[in-house]
Amino acid sequence: MTLQNYALIAAGLIGSVTAIVHGVLTQRFMVAPLDKIAAENHVSGQIRRLNAALLHYSTASWLACGLALIGAALWLDDSARFATALFAGGHFLYGVIGNAWATRWRHPGWMLLALAVALIGYGLS
Repeated sequence: MTLQNYALIAAGLIGSVTAIVHGVLTQRFMVAPLDKIAAENHVSGQIRRLNAALLHYSTASWLACGLALIGAALWLDDSARFATALFAGGHFLYGVIGNAWATRWRHPGWMLLALAVALIGYGLS
């Protein structure tokens, strides 16, 4: 196994752990309070479920990309590894830009995803 493969595995681990922490914090500080407010204001259950699903979308996609990077580094050939890394890198980069812009650089998520993007870049070299 090459250093590039280890870089992809590290990027996958960072992305996956970031996603899990993000999911727990999103549930605790966003989904639960918004669900309580929505229930008090007689918002339908369908809207409340949709809210939770949309807030957790980035969590699920980052976790999937992280696991895909690990799998690509361990089991896929060069072209499939390249495609997986390119997709995950683009997805993480969107998260970096969105988190940095929305939180005015005060959120640690963009830093972790930026590190993952840098590792993916090295893994593709």
